[in-house]
Amino acid sequence: MEKSFSESYKAAGVDITAGYESVELMKKHVKRTVIPGVLGGIGGFGGLFELDLTGMEHPVLVSGTDGVGTKIKLAFLLDKHDTVGIDCVAMCVNDVLACGARPLVFLDYIACGRNVPERIAAIVSGVAEGCVQAGCALVGGETAEHPGLMPEDEYDLAGFTVGAVDKSRILDIREMKAGDVILALPSTGVHSNGFSLVRKVFDLEGTDLHRYVPELGGELGECLLTPTRIYVKPVLKLMESVAVHGVSHITGGGFYENIPRCLPDGLRARIDRSRVRVLPVFDLIAREGNIPERDMFNTFNMGVGMALVVPAEEADRAMAILKEEGQDAYVMGEIVSGEKGVELC
Repeated sequence: MEKSFSESYKAAGVDITAGYESVELMKKHVKRTVIPGVLGGIGGFGGLFELDLTGMEHPVLVSGTDGVGTKIKLAFLLDKHDTVGIDCVAMCVNDVLACGARPLVFLDYIACGRNVPERIAAIVSGVAEGCVQAGCALVGGETAEHPGLMPEDEYDLAGFTVGAVDKSRILDIREMKAGDVILALPSTGVHSNGFSLVRKVFDLEGTDLHRYVPELGGELGECLLTPTRIYVKPVLKLMESVAVHGVSHITGGGFYENIPRCLPDGLRARIDRSRVRVLPVFDLIAREGNIPERDMFNTFNMGVGMALVVPAEEADRAMAILKEEGQDAYVMGEIVSGEKGVELC
């Protein structure tokens, strides 16, 4: 078969052969994500996955999509591209988890000014690592070269996941009641939200990202680039034996926007501020940017990447199960009667 190549297309800024090389380089990473149900490999027009619905009486598909946001600018500045893929996966799979779903497949989309195969492969290696952590398969994706539309050395990354849950096991917030407790699952840092403000506070383009910051225990750039934690495996394990009444993935909008999304009308979340284990990076952001605490909790996760609502009598067992699965958790508040919302006290 004649090898595909277009000198004219290359002259216009799109190198088809670079695309083929990227695919070859990423195959070893994609292979790590193969789980039962995957049919074929990458390179076709669609990703094939055979659903095993054993044990599900009424299966429901749950989908989610998201990107990395302006955190990706930090990857450019540090020339480190093998972790933003984890962020991309995390933003999607943690969202479908909030419905009680197990993510099954993932697809990514990379738009770039110029296809540099080694860089594309590094990005996909992060996506693959995220899929491994979430227990889902990377079944396809797309890399698009956009000469003239974006700078040669820049790219954007987005993803899409599909999961499944038995209809009877979809989280039902109507079961929530006053007296339930709110568990905090710690974050790894800023995760992938609020970076427009982070970039403004630290003037990332004009600062030394390699400077050591004692309170962070490492370099500024390295700390900020730390990938988002993926909570799928420990939380799904918890849901097998504990009645979880609500899950909030704490992303952009912080506590005030995300926690109410898992509350029914007539109930509110009362958060004990003294219990929230705020990470040093958020104290640094607040101080350097002179940002009020209300705005901090309305923008960042503040050290809490996910919040779970469970019956008070099951809180200790829930924390024990999570600990067995390698996930720390602690009580940071309770559910009370009142207008739906969040109060920090």
